[in-house]
Amino acid sequence: MNRTDINRSVSLDTFRGLAILLMLVVNNVAIDEITPYYLKHAPWGGGVTIADLVMPCFLMIVGISIPFSLKSSRKKGVPLWNDDLRALKRALSLFLVGCFLTSSIYKQPYFGMEVLQLIGLAYFVGVIFCPLPPIFRIFITGILLILYWAGIKLIPIPGIGAGVFTEEKNIIEYIDMTYLQKFHLNGIISIIPTSALVILGSIIGDILKREDRIKNLYIFFSIGLLLILTGWVWNLDLPFNKPYWTSSYVLYTAGLGTIVLALIYLLTSIIGWKRWTFPFVVLGRNAILVYILPILFKVYILDGWIWRMPGGSFLPLKQAILHFLITRFGLVVGGWVYTILFIFIWWLFFLYLYIRQIFVRI
Repeated sequence: MNRTDINRSVSLDTFRGLAILLMLVVNNVAIDEITPYYLKHAPWGGGVTIADLVMPCFLMIVGISIPFSLKSSRKKGVPLWNDDLRALKRALSLFLVGCFLTSSIYKQPYFGMEVLQLIGLAYFVGVIFCPLPPIFRIFITGILLILYWAGIKLIPIPGIGAGVFTEEKNIIEYIDMTYLQKFHLNGIISIIPTSALVILGSIIGDILKREDRIKNLYIFFSIGLLLILTGWVWNLDLPFNKPYWTSSYVLYTAGLGTIVLALIYLLTSIIGWKRWTFPFVVLGRNAILVYILPILFKVYILDGWIWRMPGGSFLPLKQAILHFLITRFGLVVGGWVYTILFIFIWWLFFLYLYIRQIFVRI
């Protein structure tokens, strides 16, 4: 790998690791109702919080990675249809792993749309369109987002009418509950906007492959600001909304993600500051495992094992640990000690895998 490729890899792995670290924080905050607003998903009509950036950034990263994977295949002489087949297998693997993960959380068999399932399907769509020139992908992204917006605004809800978009009543909710829930596929319509986000990421990935670093930086900031502005303006007509992946939310978060990548790129590829990225790269190189293993650990051990308390009562292991920490440090400090320890212990585990060069990719 030449120096240019190493710089790109560091930028992308750092961005991925930052998104994963933020996910770990959001998923493991243990101070209940006093959790800071920005670490919780925004309520309906509440805009966009930091927590709402995790999933869009991860989808963007999935898209950014696609051109590098295809470039590697072209160098090896792998035909395009082989890439599509491999992408299909990977999408199905992500879908099945996602179903296992969700079934573990719900403690019953579950076959439906959740985080990994959505990522897998959107990734497959991104691979299909990635070989097209960037201008065509921009056009396809626009078409997908406009059609999704038009569906929400123009398709009438039976007995209510068109253009209604509230938490209780909107056309996506109606289709989910009426037609898709019986098949556990409610949420599958979100493939439209999330695929647009992955395709946008593939365009960013094409730019990241270029050799002109200064020009790349300028383009990243320009695209990021344009997406933020476009998303904010669209928000005036159809508000930001994570549960339904509104078009304004997709563009706005894609813009913020691009700006974050631009800042990382500036520090690592142009200024040359790389040492600070190491903690993030450790997580970024094993992103799927970092997502899956802590969840399974919580489900089967922290929430599954029972601990006998000194007074004779029994608590799940997680609650027993929290009780110990909160009793000694108070709710806020004790809760944060739990979160920080949880993340740090997992980071040490993934550091071990990083040192041993063990990287798991589905």
